Amino acid sequence: MNDTGKTHVLLADDDVGFCELLSEYLRHQNFDVTMVHDGLAAIEQVERGLYDVLVLDVMMPRADGFRVLERLRASHRIPVVMLTARGEDVDRIVGLELGADDYVAKPCNPRELAARLRAVLRRSQPAAADPTPLRSGDLELLPAARAVRVAGQPVELTGAEFDVLRTLIEDAGQVIAKDELSRRALNRRLGAFDRSIDMHISRLRQKLGPHPDGNPRVRSVRNRGYLYVTAE
Repeated sequence: MNDTGKTHVLLADDDVGFCELLSEYLRHQNFDVTMVHDGLAAIEQVERGLYDVLVLDVMMPRADGFRVLERLRASHRIPVVMLTARGEDVDRIVGLELGADDYVAKPCNPRELAARLRAVLRRSQPAAADPTPLRSGDLELLPAARAVRVAGQPVELTGAEFDVLRTLIEDAGQVIAKDELSRRALNRRLGAFDRSIDMHISRLRQKLGPHPDGNPRVRSVRNRGYLYVTAE
């Protein structure tokens, strides 16, 4: 939050009129909003460290949203909500693969965007209580610090990835349906063609690696969901 106590949103979209519409609504919802209209400007602003969350359009001049996100994820953990064209499933999948925390299809309802922003911000905040670590084999999850270690080494996760993993660890060894996983971890139901949970699981597998014995940590169960495999 900035000096006013409000959440500071960086809105990156080259549609100036659309930005102004969203900004007006968000300001009425107690957000401070700064607008930029090209990808390089978005990177420059995030690197100043003044923002709590980034709303990032896919199609922008100088650097598209994917390039911006890829560059930022190399060194920044700022929560990112992607703006994707309605019906462009590929854009949503690529955004999630690159580390976006959530997405909203354009043209979007400003109320929906505000709700998504609040959800990703809640996920990004350290827990005030519940300091008890969760452990499974060589993996340790620290809820209060929102941190994860594997074999004692820190693993950098986005807010969404952390909450998906925490939900799996809480029910380690049990299958969790995709829709239940989405509701518990992301606070939303899955749409008919929503692959956000699949993308978060894919990134978790890449970042966590397998168990020391080579078995996968997260297993998919066809037509049922996912489970975290307990270590032998």
